[in-house]
Amino acid sequence: MREHGFNNELYLEQQSRYILERANLFDNKLYLEFGGKLVHDFHAARVLPGFDPTAKVRLLERLRDNAEILICAYADDIERRKTRADFGITYDLDVLRLIDDMTRRDILVRSVVVTRYHGQSAADAFIRRLERNGIPVITHRAIEGYPADVERIVSPAGYGANPYIQTERPVVVVTGPGPCSGKMATCLSQVYHEHQRGVRAGYAKYETFPIWNLPLRHPVNVAYEAATADIGDFNQVDPFHLEAYQQTAVNYNRDIEIFPVVKHILRRIMGDERVYKSPTDMGVNRVAFAITDDAAVRRAATQEVIRRHFRYQCEYRMGLVEASTVDRVKVLMAELGCTDMDRPVVQPARQAADDARQRGHGHDGMFCGAAIELQDGRVVTGKNSILLHAASACVLNAIKTLAGIPDSIHLLSALVLQSVGAMKTDILSGGQVSLNLDETLIALSVSAAANPMAQAALQYLKELHGCEMHLTHMPTPGDESGLRRLGVNLTCDPHFSGKFLHAV
Repeated sequence: MREHGFNNELYLEQQSRYILERANLFDNKLYLEFGGKLVHDFHAARVLPGFDPTAKVRLLERLRDNAEILICAYADDIERRKTRADFGITYDLDVLRLIDDMTRRDILVRSVVVTRYHGQSAADAFIRRLERNGIPVITHRAIEGYPADVERIVSPAGYGANPYIQTERPVVVVTGPGPCSGKMATCLSQVYHEHQRGVRAGYAKYETFPIWNLPLRHPVNVAYEAATADIGDFNQVDPFHLEAYQQTAVNYNRDIEIFPVVKHILRRIMGDERVYKSPTDMGVNRVAFAITDDAAVRRAATQEVIRRHFRYQCEYRMGLVEASTVDRVKVLMAELGCTDMDRPVVQPARQAADDARQRGHGHDGMFCGAAIELQDGRVVTGKNSILLHAASACVLNAIKTLAGIPDSIHLLSALVLQSVGAMKTDILSGGQVSLNLDETLIALSVSAAANPMAQAALQYLKELHGCEMHLTHMPTPGDESGLRRLGVNLTCDPHFSGKFLHAV
C-alpha cells in the first residue's frame, strides 16, 4: 500500500487560521503572494505522501468569504508561449484554466494583471480574449531601476504609475501560472497604493517549499532544489533570521538576496520595521506541522529527486536545458546517496526492452519497454510490437492484472486493432500501424461494449492514478497525453522511440 506521511486536515486548519492572523496584524488587509502551483500541486503531492494536490484550492474555499484573487501573467511568457510541463499547456491557457477552476468553486477572481507589458502582440491578443469574456485586465509596465532604485520605485513614477486595483476583502491572494510572473511586484504596488489611501495594508508570502523549519538538507528541501535546478535556485540558512532570533531557518537564495530591497521598500511605504526582520518572517508556511511520518516523507522526496534527474536528461536531449542542470541534480542525488536504479520501475522497463530485442518483437527496428508499479507494490511490464506502443501494452497488462484477467486473454480483438491500423495508414496517411496510448484507450472503450473482459478491465484505469511508471524512451505525444490523463508519475530514459527526431 502507498505510504502516507501528511495530514491534510490538520494542515488546512492551521494554515487558514495563520493567514487570517497575519491579516489581522495590519488593517485587516493582506496581499498574499502565492508561490508554486495554486491548483494541482503534484510536486507537493509526490514529496509529501498524503498531501492533496488541490489543498491550496481547498484552503481558499475555507477563506472564501475573506479572500479574492489577482492572477499575474508576465507578458514575455505569453509572447514566448511558455508551457506548464505537467499539463502541457501554455501559460495564457493556464490562466484561463485557473479562472475556470476558481469560478466553479465560487472563489472570486478580481482581475488578471499582465506584468512588464510593453505592447507584445501575443499579450495584446490575450488581453482582448479576457476582456471580451468579461475578465478585467490591468497592465503593469516595467519600472525603470527595479529593484535597486527604491526611491524611484516607491514614488508616483514607480508603483504610483501602476493602476490601482480596487479590492474588497481582507486577504488578496496574488498568484500566477509560474515563477517570475510579477507576483511580488504586484503585491508591493498594491500595498503602496493602499497606504496612499490611508489603509495600512501588509504583505506576506505563502510558498510550500522550501520548508523553513525542516533541516537545510532534508530530502524535501533538496527536492525543491532539484525541481528548480533549471533556474538555479538553491536553499540556504536565512542569515537575517539567525541574526534576529538566533534560530536556524531555511529559505532560498532569491528571497534572501532580495530581502534587503523588500525591507527597504516596505520601510519606505509603511514608515516602520515592526513586522519583518527576515525573509522567513514574511512567510506563512505551516506545512511542517502537518508531517506525520518523516521517514515516509524522506523516502518520497528522494524518489522525486530521481524523477527530476530523468526529466532533465530528456529535456537536455531535446535542447531545453543545459548540461549544468543535469549535473546539478546528479550532485543532489549523490548527496542523498541514491541513483537512477533506486527507482523500482527502471530495471523492469529496461528488462522488458531487452526481452523484446531478444525475441525480435519490436517495431521498425526499435525495442522499447515500460514498467508500472501498482499501488500494492506489484510491477507490471509491457513492450512495443507491431500492434502496440510499449506504454499501451503496459497499461493493458496493468489493468488485466488488477482485474485478475489471465495474460492469455486479449482485451482488444485483432479485428479492432486491424481496423484502427487500417484507418491510420490508409485513410489518415499515417506512417505507423502501432497504437499509441490515446488510441489504445479509445479502442478499449469501443471494445468494452461487446467484450465483458474489456469492460471489467476498463474500470481499473482509475487505479493507475499516482502509480510510478518508467519508459525506456521518451513518449510520443499520444502516449504522453494518455499517461498524463491517467495521472501516473512518469519517467523515461533520454532516447527517442524511433529512428527519427520527431516522434508521432
